[in-house]
Amino acid sequence: MRRIGKGFYNKYRNYILLNKSIIIAGIAALIVGTLFTEFYSKYEKNNFFNSIITLTVEYSIYIPIFALFFYHDNKNKYVDPVTGLKNNVLIKRDILKLFTIFSVSEVVYAVSKVSIHFQLMQMSFEPYQSSIIGAISAWIIFLVLINTGAKFVSLFRK
Repeated sequence: MRRIGKGFYNKYRNYILLNKSIIIAGIAALIVGTLFTEFYSKYEKNNFFNSIITLTVEYSIYIPIFALFFYHDNKNKYVDPVTGLKNNVLIKRDILKLFTIFSVSEVVYAVSKVSIHFQLMQMSFEPYQSSIIGAISAWIIFLVLINTGAKFVSLFRK
């Protein structure tokens, strides 16, 4: 059984690490976003504006944490083992691929998150409930898209 688990991990290691980085950053953004939307709803009654501002706050948390974890998990990939120098061509190529898949996935995430968050607040859900449900729903869509995109652009080819 361990051999199967280890084989699975080795085969999908890069995808597992990518998703780990996304999920950790996403959880941090969810916590901050949930607290923010609850706090902000006390001062601003416009539900759409609340949804947009909460998304902005979540991104300000999500992006740096994701970048930190992704860099930590992949820093050795970009160093030539013989010379010890950074492979700038590989770094630029992967940044372009990440930008491509994240651009599409993040647009879908943002539209889904704001739409769901706003609609739930319009239905008189508590702001924190709207934020959590909206984020989790949008994450599911986002994770499918980001993993499909990573496969499509060959982000982790051998």
